[in-house]
Formats: sequence, structure tokens, C-alpha cells
Amino acid sequence: MTDQRLFANGRLAASTEMSPKQVVEKSELLAHIPAGTQVYVTDLGNAPEDTIVAAARKLTDSGLIPVAHMAARRYPSFEAFERRIKRLTSEAGVTEVLAIAGEADKAGPLTSSVKMLESGLFDQTGIRKIAVAGHPEGAPDIKPDVIRAFLLQKHELAAASDAEFRIVTQFGFDPHRVSLWLDELRAWGNKFPVHVGVAGPAKMTTLLKFAAFAGVENSLNFLKKRGGAVVSMLAGYDPETMVEPLESRVVSQPDSQLAQIHVYPFGGIEKSAGWLLGRGSWSFQTSSTTLTANESA
Repeated sequence: MTDQRLFANGRLAASTEMSPKQVVEKSELLAHIPAGTQVYVTDLGNAPEDTIVAAARKLTDSGLIPVAHMAARRYPSFEAFERRIKRLTSEAGVTEVLAIAGEADKAGPLTSSVKMLESGLFDQTGIRKIAVAGHPEGAPDIKPDVIRAFLLQKHELAAASDAEFRIVTQFGFDPHRVSLWLDELRAWGNKFPVHVGVAGPAKMTTLLKFAAFAGVENSLNFLKKRGGAVVSMLAGYDPETMVEPLESRVVSQPDSQLAQIHVYPFGGIEKSAGWLLGRGSWSFQTSSTTLTANESA
């Protein structure tokens, strides 16, 4: 894959995410993240646009790569969407976005991520990389054939776009299910590299809360059944139980569409950073030891 980031130590590189409020009010946390790392700026609908833009600007100024969440249904008008992306690119130097549909109960004119892509605004404003959502466990209220149709439509749009596309997934705890899903994607004709979502180290109670909120029921059940194997009541959840099998897949399948991991820092940025640095997925050194390095982690 063109953006494969398997380091010479056999580790996948990683991106992470932060809320706009975290970035703006706790900017000291950014010191734990190596320069050139992709940091997704979440948008849950509870942060003012000014704060989102300021957070993206702070990341850019800190040598990090902001990836702005763009939730289609959250915009009350096309003009609101246009204003947001123009502000992010012109004021904050954003060149990467995550294009998602957003909440089903929102009733804006943009009904899906495809509608945003079809507008052409991402190309017009200089967006160079676009992430789209992937669902290893399926998506609530969306049938698999509909998900496949949307994915193929995004491939058509990618072919006409100057931007590079990738898939980034919701977090999960079952590497076998992710592996089956990756095989399914390839059978569908997927050509996009895939960044698999992984929960960072956290307490069991924290993970259960976020898993229930995110609707990853299968992984939630897997976590409960395998609790003794993947969770220490003293140390908390061990992400290696998810990540190491994924890295083994890349080794056994060098042409795998699995390109890197995306870490959800439920236990906090400092804890996730310590884990990623310790395992060798993050480094404050230059990436001269990578096998390939066409994309910053």
C-alpha cells in the first residue's frame, strides 16, 4: 500500500485524536505527541466553530497535522459547511479531513458524507487527504449492501479528486473480526488504505462506557467474555491484544490494505502516548528507520 507505515521494528505507526477544548485549554499535552503526527480534531456538536478552528491552528503551529472532523448532517446549511472548511484551511492550515455523515436525527441539507465529497469544496480549498469512515462491525441501521454501495461511490469520487483517500474505523477489541472485515473490503473492490481504530490503555469501566456509547456491541461482548485475558484489574486494558495480531497480519500479508492504527485515547493522551512511545509506534526521532514513509503517522 502506498501509505504503509510499518516500522523496521515491526510496529504500525499511529494517529490519535483530541477534543477542541483539550487542544486549546490543555495545550501542554501536545508535548507528548511527536511532530508530524496526525491528530484528529473531534466535533461532537458541543464546541463553537471558533474553538475548533483555534484548536486546528494550535496543532499546526505545534508541528502536528490536524485532521478536522466534518460531520455532514451537523451543518444547518451548505453555507455553514462552506464557511467551516474555508476557515479551517485558510486560518488553521488544515489539509486533511475526516468526512462522516453524523447523527441520523439531524436534518441539514447535507445528508451524507458523499454529499460533502460531491460538492467539490474539499478540492477547491486545498484538502490533500480525506478519511472516510469504516465499520468492521457494521453500521447501525445501514445494511451491508448500502455500505458497500457508498464505499464504491467514494472510490468514484476519489478517482476524480486530487486528494488521497483512506478509511479510518471505529475502535474495537476483536482483531479476528477486523481481519475478516479487511478481507471483505478487498472482496468488495476497496483500494483505500485502512487505519484501524484501537482503544488506548484505559480502565475497564471507562472502556465499557465508551463502547456502549459508540454502539460497538460485538466488541463490547468480546471484551466482556475475554475480560480476564485482555484486561488486568490493576493495569487496565492492554491494547497489545488488539494491535499485535494486526501487525502480524501485515507481516504475513505485505500487500495488506491495513496501513496504520488510529488510537482513541480514552485513558488520556499521556497514557496513550506512553504506550505508543514504549512500543515503538511513536518516536520523537526522525523516521529514517521506517520501511516506507509516504505518510506521517
